[in-house]
Amino acid sequence: KAQIAAVRRSSGDLVLNVDSDTTIAADVVMKLALKMQDPAVGAAMGQLTASNRNDTWLTRLIDMEYWLACNEERAAQARFGAVMCCCGPCAMYRRSALLLLLDQYETQLFRGKPSDFGEDRHLTILMLKAGLRTEYVPDAIAATVVPDRLGPYLRQQLRWARSTFRDTWLGLRLLPSLHRYLTLDVVGQNLGPLLLALSVLPGLAQFALTGTVPWSVILMIASMTIIRCSVAALRTRQLRFLGFSLHTF
Repeated sequence: KAQIAAVRRSSGDLVLNVDSDTTIAADVVMKLALKMQDPAVGAAMGQLTASNRNDTWLTRLIDMEYWLACNEERAAQARFGAVMCCCGPCAMYRRSALLLLLDQYETQLFRGKPSDFGEDRHLTILMLKAGLRTEYVPDAIAATVVPDRLGPYLRQQLRWARSTFRDTWLGLRLLPSLHRYLTLDVVGQNLGPLLLALSVLPGLAQFALTGTVPWSVILMIASMTIIRCSVAALRTRQLRFLGFSLHTF
């Protein structure tokens, strides 16, 4: 509600959304605004890092998770003109487009009930439905506070997962108008966790019923994890990304 009130009261062409626990670099506004000079762009997000990265083992893993989410997932989506979620901690919007979408945004319902989470993803979907592009600016850096304990982290991830599934359903009609890669990306994001669960559960059943270790399942998941982390380590030239394998668990 506060965000909507701010948009209606402001008079500028661009609106910057920043979370209260986020610190943006001095040049973030300029770099995002440069991307927004293209009138076909409705929103652009910056790169997120964990400001409390060095606090715990979990914050170190989340910092790497953010790098992968921004510089693999969002960067690939931006290559095809449609970042599927301009993240709330640091995102810029075109106000003229926002004003046309605010009524839909404010009265967002899912299965007949008001939605009070995942507003950044939903607003991004509305921008794409309006025919505008959404972009990612990797050198616009924003540092945000991330959960340092497992309980709050799991609650955050559950909230984000609900948002992903909900807005995927709402945005299905949008996919035919986007590049085919985006359809592949959305299918992967939504079916990936299910396929992982389907591979793990039979392995657990095998161990429980026969007492034998499901090595094929373990080796497949481990090899996919190591390959992904090795690619990230090579791209960043940072060996710490090999430790991101722990995030799989």
